[in-house]
Amino acid sequence: MADYVRYRPGYPLGILEILRAECGLAAEHAIADVGSGTGLLAEIFLKNGNHVFGVEPNKEMREAGEEYLANYPKFASVTGSAEATTLPAACVEFVSAGQAFHWFEPQATRAEFARILKPAGWVAVVWNLRTTPKTPFSSAYDNLLVRYGTDYTRVKEAHPGASDMKRFFGIRDYRKRELANRQVFDFEGLSGRLRSSSYAPREGDANYEPMMKELRTIFETHQTLGRVNMDYTTQMFIGQLDGDAA
Repeated sequence: MADYVRYRPGYPLGILEILRAECGLAAEHAIADVGSGTGLLAEIFLKNGNHVFGVEPNKEMREAGEEYLANYPKFASVTGSAEATTLPAACVEFVSAGQAFHWFEPQATRAEFARILKPAGWVAVVWNLRTTPKTPFSSAYDNLLVRYGTDYTRVKEAHPGASDMKRFFGIRDYRKRELANRQVFDFEGLSGRLRSSSYAPREGDANYEPMMKELRTIFETHQTLGRVNMDYTTQMFIGQLDGDAA
């Protein structure tokens, strides 16, 4: 969990600019961040002055988020799920989900989001995707994951796409927006980033030491001044849920 909290990618503040311009996001709006995990997406809304309900079913993740966001008085931690948030009806102007949509049961989630949203409320599904393989480093890193990852291909294919969003938002239009995002790592940080992935073999696994040895080779080959860049595309799917599902 320590690696997850420290090394997972955050989200660009440009998300706020898009939501302000296209959805009317204001500081006084309340947000339900569903599948809030350790609080990385919730934090950008808290920095904007929003009241955020962090809805998270996993106890360990929820407690990590509570610790990470302890200094934000407008954060409220909620034990709940996408399908049953436990929040009151019509209590938020926005629902967000960062790196979590693949865990949700879409139809039950859609009904729950519609229930807790105020009229004309918005949903924002956000996802960080590594841009692969666009650089020699990212290509080598991706090959490492294919070789040693326990279920890397399945997780990679679980990212929501246009067809998933069309089914979720129903007859209402949704919009897709993309932002550039980046992490810069020394070798310690790159190691932690790899270990934070659910598909990375854990210490004690037969593949762990060979994986870390190869990671060191990749780092030494591609580093500049002791750093490598891990680039992402932050995808946003934003829309409203009024009307019948398709």
